Amino acid sequence: MREPLSVLIPTKNERPNAAACIASVRWAEEVVVVDSGSTDGTLEIARAAADRVLEHEYVNSAAQKNWALPQLTHRWVLIVDADERVTPALRAEIERVLADPARADGYWIRRDNRFIGKPIRGAGWQRDKVLRLFDRTKGAYRPLHVHAEVEVNGRVDSLRERLEHDTYRNLDQYFEKFLRYTRWSAADLKARGVRASGARLFLRPIGRFLRQYVLEGGFRYGRHGLVLCMLAAFSVFTKYARRWEDEVGAADAPAKPPTPPPPPEPPAAAS
Repeated sequence: MREPLSVLIPTKNERPNAAACIASVRWAEEVVVVDSGSTDGTLEIARAAADRVLEHEYVNSAAQKNWALPQLTHRWVLIVDADERVTPALRAEIERVLADPARADGYWIRRDNRFIGKPIRGAGWQRDKVLRLFDRTKGAYRPLHVHAEVEVNGRVDSLRERLEHDTYRNLDQYFEKFLRYTRWSAADLKARGVRASGARLFLRPIGRFLRQYVLEGGFRYGRHGLVLCMLAAFSVFTKYARRWEDEVGAADAPAKPPTPPPPPEPPAAAS
């Protein structure tokens, strides 16, 4: 016997991925899709394959998942993005964990990533991991726009097996996410009070490229590695450029006119 499991899959226009993703977790006791306005047939696929389909307006990834988590049936939850797959080996490890009375309260899962069809196990992606298996009564997502992770009130461990992650199938998909993520990243910089100084605009993108391409071995992946690392550097530059744009806009905004003083009180009537 083991703890029953609910799987949560967030979607929006994931027709190429939805069926295979759901099939990879169909062994769980409950599979729930939370959709944010798909128009490409994703909803029809999800309704045919999942146990339930929820629909909710998308604000950001953390808010979407935090809205859906209380609506799941079981305490233990596995969150899987539509472009990810749970392998048979990962399934077996998850089931062993759920059968262990001494299990932790949450688990990090590493990912094997693909970039435009090529597996990438360097350029910093070799460290990629996500906290996706946890007791939902002890965890929720941090309220961040980008790269939010679950904060678990308890002991956290890591699994050995990996999620398969088809990160970007093409550049159109990359730039669709790029626009949102750089905008949200700039908003997070603003919330933390980080300014787009000239040094950050110039040095941070260069530092990102050198770290991923040279120090972390992106060069080993040929043109895939070069494109990946250049895009990563450009995303850092764009994040700070958006923050700079916001600062300039705030500086150029017309000042509010001073509030006029209240009119003088009328003289008191003579007695």
